[in-house]
Amino acid sequence: MKIAEFFKGRKVLVTGHTGFKGSWLCEILRSFGAQVSGYSLAPNTEPNLFSILKIEEKVEGKIADVSNYKEFLTFVRKVKPEIIIHMAAQPLVRESYDDPLWTYQTNVMGTANVLQAIKETEFVKAAVIITTDKVYENKERGEGYKENDELGGYDPYSASKACDEIVVKSYLRSFFNPEKFANVPLVATARAGNVIGGGDWSKDRLIPDIVRFIEDEKAIVLRNPSAVRPWQHVLDPLYGYLLLAKGLYEGKKELVGAFNFAPGVGNFITVEAIAKKGIESFSRGKIEIMPDESKHETGVLKLDASKAKEKLAWQARLGIEECLEWTFEWYKRHSAGEDMLNYTQGQIEKYFEMNGD
Repeated sequence: MKIAEFFKGRKVLVTGHTGFKGSWLCEILRSFGAQVSGYSLAPNTEPNLFSILKIEEKVEGKIADVSNYKEFLTFVRKVKPEIIIHMAAQPLVRESYDDPLWTYQTNVMGTANVLQAIKETEFVKAAVIITTDKVYENKERGEGYKENDELGGYDPYSASKACDEIVVKSYLRSFFNPEKFANVPLVATARAGNVIGGGDWSKDRLIPDIVRFIEDEKAIVLRNPSAVRPWQHVLDPLYGYLLLAKGLYEGKKELVGAFNFAPGVGNFITVEAIAKKGIESFSRGKIEIMPDESKHETGVLKLDASKAKEKLAWQARLGIEECLEWTFEWYKRHSAGEDMLNYTQGQIEKYFEMNGD
C-alpha cells in the first residue's frame, strides 16, 4: 500500500505542528487526506511557515505547552489519535545555553508527558518520538554513528534529547514492550539533524541566517566554517518518519527502538560550502568569518542510516545539489512575493512522485 493511501482518513496528532518541520509534516499529511490534529506553542518567528501554509485552517490544533501534562492529556482524549508524531521541542543548541531549564522542561518532561498520555489512553497504536543526531557521545570520528552507539550530549539541548532516548527506552521496557505485554502501542525514536528546506526562520540556523544576511545586504557571518554536517532536505527525514509510523501501526515489532535518518555521503559538506551556494543562488553576498569560542559546537557529526534502509526501505532521495536548489529557490520565490502555499505543495507532490508514492 502506498503511503498516501495508508494515511488517508487516519487520525494523526503532530506535536510541534507550528514549527518548521511540523508545518511541512502537517501539509504532507493533509495532502494524503489524513485527519490531522496539532499541539504546540505559537510560532515564534515572523514570518513563519505555519501561517504561510495556513495550517491553522486545516488541523484541529491547540496552542499550549506540552510540558503541561493535564492539559495535553485532555486534548489527546478529545482528538483520539491513532498515531502520534512527537516533534514539540526547544530545538536550538545556542538557545539551550541561554535557558537550559526551559530546554530540559520542554524536551524531557514534554516527551515523558506524551508517553504517559499514550499509556493512559487506549486508542494510540503507534508513536514516533523525534530526537536528533546530537544524542550521541560525539568523538568527532569519521564514520557514522549507529543506533546502538553511546548516548551523550555536550550542550543542554543535546543532553536533553539524549535524555529523551532514555525516557523512551524506560517506557518501552516498563509499559510498551510487545514481547511482554499484549496489545501495546508500538513506539520508536527517530534521529535526524541539519534539516533544511524552505520556510525556516529560526535564529542561529545556517540557512535562515544566510538568507537574512543576503536579503539585508550584509556579510554572511560564519562562526565555524569548516564544520561538517549531514545536510538533508526536510522532505527526506519526514518521509522516513511516516514510513516508520506506518510500519509501527501495522504491528511490525522489529521497528520498535531507535532509527537514524541521514543523507548519503555526498551531502556531508562544510558550513562554508553551504554559504557559498547561497551566494551563488542569490547572485550576491559575501562571507565573513567570526569565530565564537564562548559556546561549544560540534566539528564533525555523521550518522549511519543503514538500519532505516534495511528495515524501512528508506534512503534520502535528494542529493546535496537538489537539497540546496529546492531550499534556496523556495526563499527566492518567497522574497519575490509568490504564492508559497502553492509552491510548497508542488515540492511535496514532486518529491512523492520521485518516490513512487
